[in-house]
Amino acid sequence: MKATIHWVSAAHAVPAEVRLCDRLFLKEDPEDVDEGQDFLASLNPNSLEVLTGCWVEPGLAEAKAGTIHQFERQGYFCVDPDTANGTLLFNRAVSLKDEWAKIEKAQRAG
Repeated sequence: MKATIHWVSAAHAVPAEVRLCDRLFLKEDPEDVDEGQDFLASLNPNSLEVLTGCWVEPGLAEAKAGTIHQFERQGYFCVDPDTANGTLLFNRAVSLKDEWAKIEKAQRAG
């Protein structure tokens, strides 16, 4: 598999909105809640993070809905079908493992 790392010039970048989706529920079993509560108590309030003011390479300005693109060291993102009129919307499909975070955490613990 070939890959290319792009440096994005601020002068030539195009604006985008990026949506980072996480687990919908805080627990593996959403029904595992205190008495008197329902599964809604297990909802993850941070399951969707919307990043505005993002900038991407100009080649993505013509990206078609459903196409997948890797954002360096972040993950794979799919162009949202709601992308229209020059407003690019990307949804994270898969995040990448952050090996550096694991190393830093181990160093702090040790």
